[in-house]
Amino acid sequence: MKIEALLDELRQEFNKLEREFRQELPKKIQAARELGDLRENGEYETIKDRQGFVKARMAFLQQRIAEISKIDLRAIPKDRVALGSTVHLIDEETGTETVYTLVFPELMDSSRGWISVASPIGRSLIGKQEGDRVVMTTPGGTKAFEMMKLLTLHETLQGHSNGTGS
Repeated sequence: MKIEALLDELRQEFNKLEREFRQELPKKIQAARELGDLRENGEYETIKDRQGFVKARMAFLQQRIAEISKIDLRAIPKDRVALGSTVHLIDEETGTETVYTLVFPELMDSSRGWISVASPIGRSLIGKQEGDRVVMTTPGGTKAFEMMKLLTLHETLQGHSNGTGS
């Protein structure tokens, strides 16, 4: 999980939307106005709706960029599950291993095992340590796991394991 890469992606989307908002949409609105009566102009209404969406999305992106930029990596725990941690869980019932990495919601990709820190699974993992029992509520019911291995964001950034020998 690269914070700078995420910030770059969000900034690129913001810049694209800002260009659309400041350059393209005003031209489209002007062209629609020239077609006549605005009360019965579906194209005008569609463009105005798009303009509202773009403005709201830009505000959201500005807020997320500001929030993510403020994250102090020193405040992320080095000994328990937090943003950027990779956890290896063993299902107590089946013995099946599952690996999750906790990421920002924008990076969530369940096919890669990347889950949002804000998801129910992510919230059930936050603050846990190696060896802890983790109980999560899933759509299929409640499941219990043992956390066999924890690799924190700090360890990932340093390229080291957490000393468990695995």
